[in-house]
Amino acid sequence: MAEEIKEEPKKEEESWIQKKWRPMMAVMYMCVCACDFILFPIMFTVVQFWEVSIQNDAFRQWQPLTLQGGGLFHMAMGAVLGITAWSRGQEKMAGVSSGPQPIQPMGMPMGNPQPQQYGQSYPAVQQQRTITETTVTTGYGGKLAPPPPEHPLI
Repeated sequence: MAEEIKEEPKKEEESWIQKKWRPMMAVMYMCVCACDFILFPIMFTVVQFWEVSIQNDAFRQWQPLTLQGGGLFHMAMGAVLGITAWSRGQEKMAGVSSGPQPIQPMGMPMGNPQPQQYGQSYPAVQQQRTITETTVTTGYGGKLAPPPPEHPLI
């Protein structure tokens, strides 16, 4: 009998643009901010020294292009970079990009940790847990406030 060898289909490698679009967005935003807030104001001031007409006697100040329109560019880039950084963190925690990786809790020796029962903590952080009864009071505006002292302070 001839054995059939089944080959698994190869997983296609991601293109470089799929892998690197997050860092490229961050570098692009950094370059835009450096140009709009550092390079262009310096160049604008230097160019004004070369103007010789009488109408251009007064110095003008650089107006950042990305702050026009209420800074919508910076809000949009902050949202894009913030959400992608958060989603990348979620991917790393889930082990999506490089396969599942074991997460070692702090204080545990390397290797296979002993199975823990529900309610127990790791030996390095095991503590005596006590429950104390406290009353929750609210202050003005409904926010949590400390309980009033037993005797007024003098």
